[in-house]
Amino acid sequence: MEKLVINGGVPLKGEVFISGSKNASLPAMAATLLTDEPCVLKNVPVVSDINTMSNLLMTLGKDVKRDKDALIITSKGRLKPLADYRLVSTMRGSVCVLGPLLARLGEARVALPGGCVIGVRPVDLHLKGFESLGARIDIEGGYIIAKSSRLKGARMYLAGAMGPSVLGTANVMMAATLATGETTIEGAACEPEIKDLADLLNLMGAKISGHGSPTVVIEGVKRLHGVEYKVSADRIEAGTFILLSAMTRGNVIVRGVEHHRLLSVVDALNEAGVACECRGASVRVKSPARFKPVNVTTHPYPGFPTDLQAQYMAMMTLADGVSSVRDTVFPDRFMHLAELARMGAKVRREGGVAVIEGVKELKGAPVMASDLRASVALVMAGVVAKGQTEVRRIYHLDRGYEGIDRKLIDLGAKVRREQDKVVPNEEIG
Repeated sequence: MEKLVINGGVPLKGEVFISGSKNASLPAMAATLLTDEPCVLKNVPVVSDINTMSNLLMTLGKDVKRDKDALIITSKGRLKPLADYRLVSTMRGSVCVLGPLLARLGEARVALPGGCVIGVRPVDLHLKGFESLGARIDIEGGYIIAKSSRLKGARMYLAGAMGPSVLGTANVMMAATLATGETTIEGAACEPEIKDLADLLNLMGAKISGHGSPTVVIEGVKRLHGVEYKVSADRIEAGTFILLSAMTRGNVIVRGVEHHRLLSVVDALNEAGVACECRGASVRVKSPARFKPVNVTTHPYPGFPTDLQAQYMAMMTLADGVSSVRDTVFPDRFMHLAELARMGAKVRREGGVAVIEGVKELKGAPVMASDLRASVALVMAGVVAKGQTEVRRIYHLDRGYEGIDRKLIDLGAKVRREQDKVVPNEEIG
């Protein structure tokens, strides 16, 4: 097991280039199951979640080869309907193979998904959507078993108690591309990754409209064909580096940013007194001596992303006053509070709200990552902290950030990767 050792307090400067989106790449990879023709996906990041999905596709009957930033995905025989627990249990995004397998084979047996420990994330909306399309669903032995002789288009409402489901929308949308008739998804997720997936599917011959809005209409077709597609930039990685640049009060240009997808983050930074200069595909920020405290509530897109609340909280630990974070998407996503407190942050949870009282400085300490975004928040805190910070369990970090230690080093941070001799008593997957 590896850890990151960070000697903090060094102002960052230079340029950082944002990698392709992990959250857009995973459903795009699943979509290749909808055709036997070759597919080429470009700008795919080198992260462990992509490796997991590649391995899963190969067990299902695909061949996946990497050529620099591209994945070349071809068929090597008849598709298999079984997505094994050993792979699906490590990554929630792998559940999105269910829709394509059901559409192509009329059956699918997919293990209930795993991933980060950030609260309950049921797949009930996925199953509701498939049942609306005429599938029979059973849960047996930890597997979702879906069957249908022929999916039929339907009108459905797919949002739940916590709002729309991004993966649920993606999964049902992919299945509906090969269904008979027209499908309308009301309460669809509006996240950019859904728009990207629909754009990919349309290039493959699907007929999808309304993507990027709460109402998505899919007219079923008989078959889809191969495609060459460039995955969009990772808006969460971009937001992470923008927040880190603000937090360190450095001079960093973040390149390859689709900043129109981060307007809620830019707005929160402006309220905190941070000036954001957005030009073309780049963002540079200029920070005040002390941040103003800002209360943030996460919402589905275009609201403030839940995947950036831990990073924003790390920044607010240095604000001049008291701020708060409420996560309406994953209300229990606060496992990083205790680790930030180990570094001198004054943070506490009051019901569904995290309260952050700003301090003058953070201090280095050994900390333990609990999930992907908490990992990077602790790295950010370590970069600005006085003294040395050790971030353990960085396999979480490697799931979604391509070469983050290398990118930080290029910006002047004192970061190194080491083998961790301390083995935690209890793993959190």
